[in-house]
Amino acid sequence: MMLRPVLAALGLALALALPARAEVEIQEVKTPGGLTAWLVEDHGLPFVSLELQFRGGTSLDAPGKRGAIYLMTGLIEEGTGDMDSRAFAEARDALAASFLFDSGADTLSVSARMLTENRDAAVDLLRQALTAPRFDQDAVDRVREQVLSGLRSDEKDPEAIAPRLFDTLAFGDHPYATPGKGTIDSVAALTRDDIFAAHKATLARDRVMIGAAGDITAADLATLLDILLGGLPETGAPLPPPAPWTLPPGLTVQDFPSPQSVVFFGHRGIRRDDPDFFAAFILNEVIGGGRFSARLMREVREKRGLTYGIGTYLVPMDLGEMVLGQFSASNDKVAQAIEVVRAEWARIATEGVTEQELAETKTYLTGSYPLRFSGNGPIANILVGMQLDALPLDYVNTRNAKVEAVTMDEVKRVASRLFQPQALHFVVVGQPEGLPGTP
Repeated sequence: MMLRPVLAALGLALALALPARAEVEIQEVKTPGGLTAWLVEDHGLPFVSLELQFRGGTSLDAPGKRGAIYLMTGLIEEGTGDMDSRAFAEARDALAASFLFDSGADTLSVSARMLTENRDAAVDLLRQALTAPRFDQDAVDRVREQVLSGLRSDEKDPEAIAPRLFDTLAFGDHPYATPGKGTIDSVAALTRDDIFAAHKATLARDRVMIGAAGDITAADLATLLDILLGGLPETGAPLPPPAPWTLPPGLTVQDFPSPQSVVFFGHRGIRRDDPDFFAAFILNEVIGGGRFSARLMREVREKRGLTYGIGTYLVPMDLGEMVLGQFSASNDKVAQAIEVVRAEWARIATEGVTEQELAETKTYLTGSYPLRFSGNGPIANILVGMQLDALPLDYVNTRNAKVEAVTMDEVKRVASRLFQPQALHFVVVGQPEGLPGTP
């Protein structure tokens, strides 16, 4: 959804006006109704951003109903009360408000931006959408077809096939093993009753994390939140158990007619609350972060010209964790690129990083961090992320010190723990040459 013009202009003005803050003051707000929120108060511009994250996300799909929560999320703003989807959109636009709804494996998110002068009316409109969506059959059918169209497109896209296959191999019968969007068959079979059941399972007060930033006081936020969320059920569906790891070392090739192959690779990773996470974070940036100085970019792209780009990521999900990497390469270069990745994985595991790499990475990570606080929306999102990760209120002001405190000895120890070349599994979608089991 495109931002309303007024809010877009305000967001740009705020991004330009905000300095790189020396400190961010976060208030913890307790509502009379028992909710907790984190707030960064800033009255420089007359609007507020609100971020809600409901823990569980598409992992809460009922058995046999894969894709129900994803489809339900797309239907939240398709009508409420006496308003159909068009009337709801017109009411939202008249208030110059923006509501965005999304769902992932671990959370269902609601992002709202509203002008101070229209705040009460915007909150009431959002309240109706969250607590009493209509889920009209014609809207269900229309949005379902949009989802099905996307799923059909994914079946022909190697960049969608590769991660889906990797997850299927990695997570057994856990919800993480299948796409949250569902399958063509599962989504086609969903009923309107399934959508109501998905709503009840997911949007509940016992699992919501709340961040707010902008032109609002703590007292006003407390009142607003009880109005907004007071009508939701107290509890939702139970969370799934931790995900198993079922992916052995090795190679999986799925034939796909294309001049190049898409490659996903990785193994089990590290939890966000692990004491070694900051050292792992630095190590990942050294080997496969987004900069051209990362080792894999240098070795695979710059020196050998095997790919246009390659990256690695720490993926600490709520119920499982991975170290992942991905790249695309022409079919005749895939085998060589995989060998270079294996070699670099082994090198960092045994040698760690250099003093120069450690110093430069710390400088980059600490210098880029303040840039994330570029407006009310990003700040509200950061506040929710901190709560989901069980980080303390002062984290934003101590995070850079934690990065700086990582020592070379820690990095070397964590490198040997985190990077496991013998555990790597490569999923290749394409028609690669020179790999075991390929022509």
